[in-house]
Amino acid sequence: MTALIVDDERLARLDLRHILSAHADVEIIGEAANSSEAEAQIQSLKPDIVFLDIRMPDGSGFDLLERLESVPIVVFTTAYDEYALKAFEVNALDYLLKPIATERMNAALERLRMRLREQAENSAQTDSSPKFPLQADSRVFLRDGDKCLFVNVADILSVRVDGRYAAVKCYRENRALEKLLLMRSLESLEERLPPSLFFRASRNDLVNLKRITSVEAWFGGAMLLTLEDGTKVEVSRRQAQKFKETMSL
Repeated sequence: MTALIVDDERLARLDLRHILSAHADVEIIGEAANSSEAEAQIQSLKPDIVFLDIRMPDGSGFDLLERLESVPIVVFTTAYDEYALKAFEVNALDYLLKPIATERMNAALERLRMRLREQAENSAQTDSSPKFPLQADSRVFLRDGDKCLFVNVADILSVRVDGRYAAVKCYRENRALEKLLLMRSLESLEERLPPSLFFRASRNDLVNLKRITSVEAWFGGAMLLTLEDGTKVEVSRRQAQKFKETMSL
């Protein structure tokens, strides 16, 4: 597994290197001293995991994640405990307090190995599926535990990453609203859903363009969409311009 270390303190980066050197399956492919360097290296090196400090001179680790279109697995490494809740809200794998205990790092890496195995299994399942996009009038079979539905693609309102699952909101044939959890990545579903109908609002959300009832300007250049069922979906700053281009004359 490949790792990128992001921390503005050189000694902290050295300490992480030392701890990780005990794990032969971890290859450190880069270091960054600030969020700008980290953004460039994540995009070019595409590490499996980023060990990410929160407070940095040119912006926080959370600011960095907001700018990324594709976010790797993240373990926060910080001296501050007040950001733990926010860290897990952005689906961080773990939150390690400095000085980092060896036992805590071992536990985090074991979770990482499990996550990577699950991703590999999901990727293998996806590889066996047709690669061409579905059409708006296509019917798809969705299964969530014992719940099995045939759904028209046009009746899917939205898809949102929810931990390890993708939460799909859709209408049944009787127009009842359903929410199903699929063990699929947002990227794999985006590949199958018709790009003329579904828009990537953020790294966590896909929305059906024809199910949007209102659009509002939001903070910092973002936008806020309201869907037919009342769900609010924020369009990131990066995607807001693409949304305007997609929907304009």
